[in-house]
Amino acid sequence: MRDFLLLPSLSRFSDVALAALRVLTGGFLVYGVIDNVVSAERMAEFEAFVAANGFVMPGVMAPLSVYAQLICGVLFILGALTRWAGLVMAFNFIVAVVMVHLEQDFRAWWPAIVLVFISLYFAAAGAGRYSVDRLLSPRA
Repeated sequence: MRDFLLLPSLSRFSDVALAALRVLTGGFLVYGVIDNVVSAERMAEFEAFVAANGFVMPGVMAPLSVYAQLICGVLFILGALTRWAGLVMAFNFIVAVVMVHLEQDFRAWWPAIVLVFISLYFAAAGAGRYSVDRLLSPRA
């Protein structure tokens, strides 16, 4: 009965689930910023958004956030430097929550706060079995 309630046999899929979460999250990050990378007009719009939300040096902060998300998104997908990428993205989205979303209702800041916690999870758990990090590990 205990095995039926707790389903311990599902733990054998934890590395697959972690890889899927990494790929999904990384893909979401890359998709969310790629337009800013390939279009100067879209980057200028994002810089204006950043300026309107009270950030200092929006001409620096907007590209910094965009390229951090792009690079960390790719790192998540590959499972490379996953702990570092998790820390960088947690910081990035904590700043987004505090500077942009805190005054909004919960639904508006949900995506950013979820990305904070997913990123913290990646920082704590690492990339798992199916990753570049695993290949680089001396224990692999």
